[in-house]
Order: sequence, then C-alpha cells, then structure tokens
Amino acid sequence: MATAQQTQFVNEEDYLAGEQVSEIKHEYIDGRVYAMAGASHNHNLIAGNVHTAFNVHLKGKPCRPYISDMKVQIGTKYFYPDVMIDCNELAGNSVYTNAPMILVEVLSNSTRRTDKCTKLMAYSQIQSLQVYMLIEQDFVEVEVMRKTKGWLSERYYLGDEISFESIGLTLSVEDIYERVQNTDMTEWLQQKINRQI
Repeated sequence: MATAQQTQFVNEEDYLAGEQVSEIKHEYIDGRVYAMAGASHNHNLIAGNVHTAFNVHLKGKPCRPYISDMKVQIGTKYFYPDVMIDCNELAGNSVYTNAPMILVEVLSNSTRRTDKCTKLMAYSQIQSLQVYMLIEQDFVEVEVMRKTKGWLSERYYLGDEISFESIGLTLSVEDIYERVQNTDMTEWLQQKINRQI
C-alpha cells in the first residue's frame, strides 16, 4: 500500500488513539505518520490467498494469521503488514503485536523501497520473527528471508514451493498467485492448457 508522509511530529499515544477512530490506516515511524492508500485487485488476491492458506493450516493450533488490519510494533514504529502469523495469546481488544513469527508484504512500485529497506531493517530486529516474505504483484516473484539463514534472500517462481518450517506448511507459488492477473500468470496458465492438449 502506498504511503504519503505527514510532517508534523505525533507522539505514540496520540497515534494509537487516532488510529482507533480514523477512516484510513496510518503507519508510524519514530513520530512521523504515513497515510496508507488502498490496495489493488492483485494485491488483495495475493494477500487473501496467503492468509487463507495460513488460516486453514493453523485451524485449531495456537498460532493465528492476521490480514492487514493488525499492527506490528517495533520500538517506536508501527506497521500494518499485509499478512502475519502470531503465536502469542493476544487480548480480544489488541490492535498490535510485538512478537510475530511470520510477516508478509505484497509489493507495489510505491511501497517496494519501504518494504525492502525500512521494514526489513525494523522487522529483522524482532526476536520472535522467523520469516519475512515479499511478494511482487505485477509479475511473479516471491522473496523469502529467514532468520535461520541470516536474513539472506531466496527467490521463488512459478513451479516452486516454499516451506515454512516454523509452522509445518509448504505453499506453492502458483497457489499464492491464484486468480492474479499479470503477464507471468497468463503465460503460465496458457502453458498448462497447452500441456493438456
């Protein structure tokens, strides 16, 4: 989701109180507030596909997936990841967590730099975090960084599967991009049809 900077300093308490009544979401970085724009069709499909896979897999287990409206706190920063998994017992009125296990961001031209730099630096400081996943929406590419591998980047494409060892789930790239409309998916689906003929 795109962000636009608000230059006036805002303290954390005012930010959190304001988010409770605001019609739009804002991220908070060390006293600066960034308004978030709406997401595209493909963005929503990708986030929904990942959340659904996590939700089905985790049914009846202590870890829970959240989609886009739950904040994650890192020091004096608050972000809205597109999807996350948290394994802590959160109170019913919780609006943020500071101990997620998996964080997922769907990239766009306007958010790519923030997601790959600012958020990566912040997220990698979270002690509980095991996986940070970045998903392109305009073409097929999934970048996964794991704590166990020193946050080194691994990229996945159509035909690949991604293992989430911490929750015992394997997810195919094709499932992540189900119903997404971009050139890579169009060509992939056409190739599948041609193989069946």
